[in-house]
Amino acid sequence: MASLLTFQDVSKVYRNGVHGLNHVTFSVWPGEFVAVIGPSGAGKSTLLRSINRLHNVTGGHILIVGEDISRARGRHLRMLRRQIGMIFQNYNLVYRLSVLQNVLHGRLGYMSSVQGMLGRYCEEDKRKAIGILREIDMGDFLNTRAADLSGGQKQRVGIARAFMQEPQILLCDEPIASLDPSSAKIIMDMIFAMASRRRIACVVNLHQIDVAAAYASRIIGLRKGKIVFDGTPGELTDGVIEQIYGTAISQLNVKERAI
Repeated sequence: MASLLTFQDVSKVYRNGVHGLNHVTFSVWPGEFVAVIGPSGAGKSTLLRSINRLHNVTGGHILIVGEDISRARGRHLRMLRRQIGMIFQNYNLVYRLSVLQNVLHGRLGYMSSVQGMLGRYCEEDKRKAIGILREIDMGDFLNTRAADLSGGQKQRVGIARAFMQEPQILLCDEPIASLDPSSAKIIMDMIFAMASRRRIACVVNLHQIDVAAAYASRIIGLRKGKIVFDGTPGELTDGVIEQIYGTAISQLNVKERAI
């Protein structure tokens, strides 16, 4: 079985000389649910956003189903990005548009620029979008403006848009950071269940260690742009957590927003 995502000695150096990523190497396989943890500034968002080229890396290679997205351009890049869905911390919706229209944006990578600008979605896509919204209990909000939704509802729309894309890899950039604990559990359950049913690999950035341990089949710990841990939740001991965060376990709120 081939990996869906492979980092080969990837580095990202910013103009001020800071290493966002420092010789990172790992692979992700179909069906894996990988949580990335680490202190603020460890490189979690840089890692995630390098996968779909929201950030360009300065060294190494990132392979998507064997194709090097870090060197791709034009049509090739667009084709590879189809394979990568993304759920954002702050939803990234078009608030003046309806719930249904936002979800249909998940198909833009499959349409011409003109079709996308004119919103010429086929009936099959509309039926699929409605089906996904019903799957996440948002079927009664098809024509509601995104601006009129609660935070949890907005994130559900972001989830539906990502799955509408039919990706092989799903990236989640702190998807519960803006939510209360009750909504956070609903969202994590939803992402986990929908990805598992579709056998989509997930890479999820999280601040909450307990949440990472509860959902992930595998945890990657980052510190100063380097991988300092890559293993199962059962292998994430207090000593490992201290190594990742660079401080005593007694100083960490390990159970922050546990769900």
